[in-house]
Amino acid sequence: MLTPLAAIKSVFRNYATLAGRAPRSEFWWFTLFQVVLYVVVMVLGGLGVGNSPEPDSVPPSMAIALGIVVVVGLGLIIPNITVYVRRLHDADFSGWLYFLACIPYLGVIVMVVFALLPSQPNGARFDAAPNTGSAMPAWNTSKTLS
Repeated sequence: MLTPLAAIKSVFRNYATLAGRAPRSEFWWFTLFQVVLYVVVMVLGGLGVGNSPEPDSVPPSMAIALGIVVVVGLGLIIPNITVYVRRLHDADFSGWLYFLACIPYLGVIVMVVFALLPSQPNGARFDAAPNTGSAMPAWNTSKTLS
């Protein structure tokens, strides 16, 4: 089980890596990190709500907070997708099942259920191929045309 900081570091280290697996702790710590981040930004934005120049307008602090949430959300799209695909791999499912999230209402429920499933040993089939570290080329150099 990963610590919260190790899980968040792991997600950002594997920012765009679809190969491999992500344990439940990595997925859920990263999810909690995002929720806390969004709540903190919105609370800070809400502190200036009473200082709005006009009663029916959006206060500047809230507009700035919403802008920050949008920018952070856009920046976290790729890590969210990749950590979920790796979470599916850990439960021994194909990453293509991520597209079930496109189904309105039911897709979200299915995604949460998949995220809650325990790790499966068969999920190792999704791990990246090990690097042999050999300096030898893949072809046979002794059989050249020269």
